[in-house]
Amino acid sequence: MKNLFSVEGDVIVITGGTGVLGSTIAKYLASEGAKVVILGRRKAEGENLVNEIAAAGGEAMFLTTDVMDAAAVQANCDEVLKKYGKVDALLNAAGGNMPGATIAPSGTFFDVKIDDFQKVLDLNLTGTVIPTQVFLKPMVEAGRGAIVNFTSMAAFRPLTRVMGYAAAKAGISNFTAFLANEVATKFSPKIRVNAIAPGFFLTNQNRALLTNPDGSLTERGADVIRQTPFKRFGAPEELCGTIQYLISEASSFVTGTVAIVDGGFNSFAM
Repeated sequence: MKNLFSVEGDVIVITGGTGVLGSTIAKYLASEGAKVVILGRRKAEGENLVNEIAAAGGEAMFLTTDVMDAAAVQANCDEVLKKYGKVDALLNAAGGNMPGATIAPSGTFFDVKIDDFQKVLDLNLTGTVIPTQVFLKPMVEAGRGAIVNFTSMAAFRPLTRVMGYAAAKAGISNFTAFLANEVATKFSPKIRVNAIAPGFFLTNQNRALLTNPDGSLTERGADVIRQTPFKRFGAPEELCGTIQYLISEASSFVTGTVAIVDGGFNSFAM
């Protein structure tokens, strides 16, 4: 019987592929036999990741990109098609936050810097739309494919402080549902669009927010753990199974959904 979860031979593009979550997913999918294309801004980290994957027997390539530059992303797509001739899946993992788009505990809404707020919206939301528009085209031509967007716990509830990030991630969840219907009805029901919503995972972006230099929890980190039934942060590896499910034939009748991987955070109630 066919392995429904197989991604062997699939060409999988990952934006934000040099980040903690993206790189972990890239290494895992390569170990499963996928041909992984890592897109990111940090060339040294990207090339090191490719070498690490190759040393483990996997196949990967790194391309420098800017998810806000449609021409750059199109050039990336052209290179991928030249080498592999297809794109089976796109993971939109690029994103981030800026201090000016957040509200400090001692601050107020009036402290938000609109320019930074706009940049965070652009990076997360528009930075998901642009790669999707580019890499969707070869999927439409092939009549099949899978797209997984990265949203957040902040999309479900208005977490304090992260106003810009939350607005962008809520937009990604909405965009995911919109596009799922758009591509299934106008192009092919074999092109699926879903999202993954990680709970709280320690990354380079949030480590200082959630933990102190000695590893103990900050007040924010303690609040997160208090509201997480598993009473811990997630490990990046714990996203890999859900990602593989969403891009494989195992989820062939799943589209327009947000898969939550959060240790129960979103289900917590006092």
